[in-house]
Amino acid sequence: MKKFQKIFLSIAFIFLLVGCGNMMNTPTKKVEEFLSKYQTQDKEVLDQLDDVIQDAGTMVDDQKEEYRDLMKKQYQNLSYKIKDEKEDGDTAIVEVEVEVYDYGNAISNAETYLITNREEFLAEDQETIDSKKFLDYKIKQMKDVKDKVKYTINFTLTKKDDEWKLDDISDIDRQKLHGLYY
Repeated sequence: MKKFQKIFLSIAFIFLLVGCGNMMNTPTKKVEEFLSKYQTQDKEVLDQLDDVIQDAGTMVDDQKEEYRDLMKKQYQNLSYKIKDEKEDGDTAIVEVEVEVYDYGNAISNAETYLITNREEFLAEDQETIDSKKFLDYKIKQMKDVKDKVKYTINFTLTKKDDEWKLDDISDIDRQKLHGLYY
C-alpha cells in the first residue's frame, strides 16, 4: 500500500509541475514577465538603456548619467493593470494600462520654452542653440516631474512550439512605457 501511495504522490507531483509550467505559459504571464523586468531593473533592460544612451550623441557624460537615473526611477515606479487578453489560435493580444511619470509633458514644455525663450540657450556665437544648456534644462524639467500619466498598450504575442513569445513592441508603445510619449 505504501508503494502505491509513493507512486500516486510521484505522479501527482509530476502533474503539478507540468500544470505550473503551463500556467506560466500564457499571454498575460509573458507580458507580466516583460514588465517585471523593467520594475526590477533587470540587467537586460539596463543594458538596452545603456545602448540607447550611448547612441544619443549630443549628451555629455554627466547628462547621460542623469538621464539613466531618470529612466531607472521610471522603471522602478512603473505600474500596470492587465485589462484584457484575447487569444485567437497562435496569436494573442494583451491590453495593459501602464502608469508612468509624465516625462513626455516635461519634454514638450521644455521645447515650447526653448521656442519662446531662445536667447537663454544661445551659444557664444549668439546664433545657434547651445545643446548642452538646453539638455541640462530639459533634464532638470524631467527631474521635477511628479505627475503620472496612464497609457494603454496592446501587446501582441505569437505562439511558437507551444510557447508564447512577446512580439516586438512599436516605438510609440516603447515611448509610452518610458513616459516619453507626447
